[in-house]
Amino acid sequence: MSSWRGYAGGIAAAEAGHDVVMCPEQHVYLDHRQAPGEDEPVPIGYVRTLEDVYRFEPVPPGLSPEAAAHILGTQANVWTEVMENRSRVDYQVFPRLAAFAEVAWSALPAPEARDHAGFERRMRTHYRRLDALGVDYRPPAGPHPWQRRPGVLGRPLEGTPPNV
Repeated sequence: MSSWRGYAGGIAAAEAGHDVVMCPEQHVYLDHRQAPGEDEPVPIGYVRTLEDVYRFEPVPPGLSPEAAAHILGTQANVWTEVMENRSRVDYQVFPRLAAFAEVAWSALPAPEARDHAGFERRMRTHYRRLDALGVDYRPPAGPHPWQRRPGVLGRPLEGTPPNV
């Protein structure tokens, strides 16, 4: 089962003994915006910053060891229907995909114990790699002038996303 509408369905499935891939929209849909504000191109969905993605927990806290064993992994999603070219996809996905990869590929402890400052130090090197590869990522300080699209309507979701 793929739990993309939040944690609740994945938790219920894991507790019932079904295998689950966690990919809750509120946490790992990379087509959603990276920051609030009018400078973000085509504001869609919840705001999910680089740190938010880094703090994502694929195995929800409170699961029994038996249920947690049914969380097979996680995936990040990106829907490209409003992304007209590779540069737009790059902008939406990077650098958050690096944060997601570190969470998914490592045996890191719970989100509150993760070393975000250490991750930011590692990202300085990774930004140079992205530059060398010509990836048009979202800079930490915000979009470059050519990445901005003020006034373009999107599909923002109202309110704060639920945690479950």
